[in-house]
Amino acid sequence: MADDLTDRLNAALEDRYRVEHKLGEGGMATVYLAEDRKHERQVALKVLRPELAAVIGAERFLAEIKTTAKLQHPNILPLHDSGEADGFLFYVMPYVEGESLRDRLERDRQLPVEEAVRIASEVAEALEYAHEHGVIHRDVKPENILLHAGRPLVADFGIALAVNVGGGHRMTETGLSLGTPHYMSPEQATGDAHVGPGTDVYALGCVLYEMLVGDPPYIGSTPQMILGKIISGGPASATEARSAVPSNVDAVIRKALEKLPADRFRSAADCGTALADPGFRYGVKAGLGTPPPRWLSRAAVAGWVAALVLGAGWMMSARETEAPPEVRRFSLTYPEETGPSEWLALTPDGSALIMADRSRGSSTATRPFSLEVHRFVDLSSVLIPGSTNGFDPVVSPGGDLVAFGGFESVSVAALDGSEAEVVAEEGGFGLRWGEDGNLYYSSIATRGIARVPSSGGSVEPVLEPGEDELLAYYQPVGDSGRGLFAATALDESWTRIEGVDLDTRERTVITEGVRPFLLGDILVFARGESVYAGRMDLGALQIVDGPVRVVEFVGSTGTDAMFTLSSSGDLAYWTGGELLEPVRELIWVGRDGADSPVDSGWLEQFVSVAISPDGTRAALAVSEAEDADFWLDTEVWVKDLDDGPERRLTNYRGVNYRPVWAPDGASVAFITDRDGMFAVYTVPVDGIGAPQLLLHHPDRDIDEVFWSSDGDWLVYRTGQSDGDRDIYARRLRPDTATIVVSALPDVDEMAPALSPNGRWLAYVSNEAGEREVWVRAFPDVGLGSRRVSRGGQAVEPVWSADGTELFFTTGEGRVALEITDTQSFVTGEMRVLHEREAGYFMHQYNRMYAYDGRGDRFLMIREATREADPSQLILVQNFLEEVKAGLGN
Repeated sequence: MADDLTDRLNAALEDRYRVEHKLGEGGMATVYLAEDRKHERQVALKVLRPELAAVIGAERFLAEIKTTAKLQHPNILPLHDSGEADGFLFYVMPYVEGESLRDRLERDRQLPVEEAVRIASEVAEALEYAHEHGVIHRDVKPENILLHAGRPLVADFGIALAVNVGGGHRMTETGLSLGTPHYMSPEQATGDAHVGPGTDVYALGCVLYEMLVGDPPYIGSTPQMILGKIISGGPASATEARSAVPSNVDAVIRKALEKLPADRFRSAADCGTALADPGFRYGVKAGLGTPPPRWLSRAAVAGWVAALVLGAGWMMSARETEAPPEVRRFSLTYPEETGPSEWLALTPDGSALIMADRSRGSSTATRPFSLEVHRFVDLSSVLIPGSTNGFDPVVSPGGDLVAFGGFESVSVAALDGSEAEVVAEEGGFGLRWGEDGNLYYSSIATRGIARVPSSGGSVEPVLEPGEDELLAYYQPVGDSGRGLFAATALDESWTRIEGVDLDTRERTVITEGVRPFLLGDILVFARGESVYAGRMDLGALQIVDGPVRVVEFVGSTGTDAMFTLSSSGDLAYWTGGELLEPVRELIWVGRDGADSPVDSGWLEQFVSVAISPDGTRAALAVSEAEDADFWLDTEVWVKDLDDGPERRLTNYRGVNYRPVWAPDGASVAFITDRDGMFAVYTVPVDGIGAPQLLLHHPDRDIDEVFWSSDGDWLVYRTGQSDGDRDIYARRLRPDTATIVVSALPDVDEMAPALSPNGRWLAYVSNEAGEREVWVRAFPDVGLGSRRVSRGGQAVEPVWSADGTELFFTTGEGRVALEITDTQSFVTGEMRVLHEREAGYFMHQYNRMYAYDGRGDRFLMIREATREADPSQLILVQNFLEEVKAGLGN
């Protein structure tokens, strides 16, 4: 076969190349040694795998690969040629005598530290050059780094991009994936198609770690296990594995391997610079564990708030005791026409709050507003004269002055009610009051940082913005000539907090977020609708502990958050006051389509449901995720039907979903990823006892399970990618045995459901092209299968309690197929019960409804609306003490 392929290639390329023999085979291409006839030189001719070439198409692949031919760098293996011949897609590169970095590591396992650092530095230079020319490699790994006379040459630059763009969403048809699991960035592992330079920086960190330690930073027995560790694993430390690794090199690796691209080096060049800097430090070493769970949830806030009707002595008592200050929370009253705003400021002692107030001018945002001082001592409110249309107030360190921005000026006023005075005659916002007596603000005219003495004087530029960004909230770090600030894209596509050395103008990304406050070495900032905190290394201007979420459901304008922090550590913020994510409700639906809520007070992110054998309880998977990916943060709950209490059965931050009941109703089985692979665990319904492993497949993830009514069998589905989903069954008694139910190549089989008598297995398969419901005998699965649906889009098979009906979902809606003989499976009439337009959730791989045989009704999930909670203005005294405790002091 190999000779036939070589002969075909030679016939197709006879006027350009003479193929000599195969050098090797990779994930995307087969490599041949060939002679370039025109230039009389040896070359490496790489031929895309046929199935990949068929999906991509020659025109699209060759159009995209042209960009890589323009790269000319001493550490990049150039692209000589590319083309299509006799159905082959190929590209040509120089033949390099030597070995790949993979060959070297297989021989020596670990490299001398100096050599590893040199190779990584030169690769970083190559990556930086390519990034400057708009090319991301996407597949940096030892196999793609060739060593020629000791010098690294990065090969296959941009090939992954050409394959990705050319193949598009049809890449799944090939069974191939772009990127090698060990070196995939978290954004690649989660399927993000929009990757940037940070992806290559991450892979370089992996390669450097492997050169030093001998293994990649995250290893596992399966690709799924590796990707799971990449997404959720803790930091990796090369120094812990090899003490000779210098601290700065270890710090470079840890920064390069950050989960968020914004937390990695801003560029490959910065990574190389840090490798050459013996004083570079970053973050914390491995072994500190994962971040603590979310604290200060909506429920906790609701439990702690109290009405603010307080006298001055009681209000300040927490500050007068020598014991650790007690954290206190209050819900503040405010004028009826004053709406939520990000324009808040607390005095240093926390005795007064300055906020925007429209009640003096108008209740609409299009009319003037003013700033008012609300004092907690006597509950008085004082207008700041001259503050009309003033915003972003900030109080002086002494607590006697307030500065604020405006569209045409920056002003300062005394808190005693004196008229405000203009200190800068240009519009500004994003104010911070420096300990040096200067006001730092974002200039509306330049979008950069400017400063002016708080008493007035000349305005000085501090930091210029990039072409597509604006800078705000600059805060000096002592008298070091450095500071931190918020940077926001003009198109609002990103927001991040950065540090800067004003002497060198060198900027360093600290984290993704907005509205930073630095109190000592604690950085508090917002990200989305949450407030986070982390402990800083002020010398390196990097977070070394955290960040952790400290407040949820904070109001947001989209690019800014509605909170403020006093210099003594008090917090004031507006709650979101609206639904931050869609909710769902549980609905009973009769055969006639009439529906009623199960419990109108319980609205959550329900993702799967099952009814107990006695019909009195439901097991549910509930997501706590804040984004649309409901599967990555789910827990299993059990609820007494209908309006009874609910309780959580699992407590693991990861995947816990698709519950099924044990036949005796005493426990629930579910799918979880807690051991690195997806497996079946079981947990007692009474909550007494921890989840225990029930079933795992030797080398594949289990993503769905069904428990037979007699308790003898577990039928389960493996695989999580198209064409890779198969069905197996494990006998639990009287003996243990595993059988292959349906595992056709390149076909998806899923949603298995055994009939009540255990004789028939219904499932979904696309073996006929479209998803259809099939039925086969069980456990004699070799007797063949029968399709019972037509027209495609058939999913979610569920049996009636007596086995005389099989329900499933089609393009028309939910249907019922009559089974006239349950022993030999004779079918009768099929009728539509519920129109698809009714809005009930369905799922193409699993069931999202259950049948209640006793009530002859269905338990379904439907999108719901929850009345928006009114915005609250919350004050948290001594909030910083809680932050420090959360960070381990």
